[in-house]
Amino acid sequence: MDLTGLLAFNVLSGIATFVLITLGLGVIYGMMRIINLAHGEFMMLGAYTTVSAVGAGVNIWIAMLVLPPIVVGLVGLVLERALIRFLYGRMMDMMLATWGVSLGLIGISSTIYGNVVRGVTAPLGGFNIGRYGASLYSFVIILVAIACLVGLYALLRLTKFGLILRAAMQNPRMAAALGISPSIVYMATFTLGAALAGLAGGVLAPISGISPNMGAAYIANAFITVLGGGPAIIAGTGIASVIFGAINQIVSFVANPVLGTVSLLVFAVIMIRILPQGITGRFFRNSL
Repeated sequence: MDLTGLLAFNVLSGIATFVLITLGLGVIYGMMRIINLAHGEFMMLGAYTTVSAVGAGVNIWIAMLVLPPIVVGLVGLVLERALIRFLYGRMMDMMLATWGVSLGLIGISSTIYGNVVRGVTAPLGGFNIGRYGASLYSFVIILVAIACLVGLYALLRLTKFGLILRAAMQNPRMAAALGISPSIVYMATFTLGAALAGLAGGVLAPISGISPNMGAAYIANAFITVLGGGPAIIAGTGIASVIFGAINQIVSFVANPVLGTVSLLVFAVIMIRILPQGITGRFFRNSL
């Protein structure tokens, strides 16, 4: 029973982690059809923002939850205005450009912080599940993931900004005819996706080694989850994160993390082969 409880808790934490690393990419790819190869580096910038803020004496909760989305959102805003907005509709050029951005961010981070692994101490201690120990900080990850999903749903479904954003993405010409600037909407969407990636990096900083190349550990899982989830941002991210996060955690728990990653990739390939449009492209077409 104790082992079952520990496994269930690890599965919930794994699902929440998948939600966090995927949601920002889901916004950019799901709404804008942009393959952002710099997504992992946006997370890396969020993690380094946390490291720098904690080192400067900032409260750790502000350093993890407030500063990373602001800083990375501003970086995304500058990149969108300076580069991304000139490449809409040119997928290959966009991929090359975002790949170049990722390499540039890695180089800048290496110059500033060096090629060493840094870390942030988790602000909470542990607790026991029967005979086994677990981290209280995992509850923070779970709560932040839920808050992100609920908050994004409320933003897109219940606000005027969300209505304008969805309308401009579905029919930019009609939106422009009604006086809405698609360019501004694209800028806001890309900034939002970058901010969510920064938040993910900040929240996950205490449980991951922080280095200039840390983005590579997340980008594959993020793309797999987005493709598996399909076009619906929230429903797709949520459902795919539940499936992939559970598979990864269960296999890792029973065998080892390497087999957990392999099983995840194998299942993702099979599922995308069966459902090329993703889960929500087949079963939840009217979902958000």
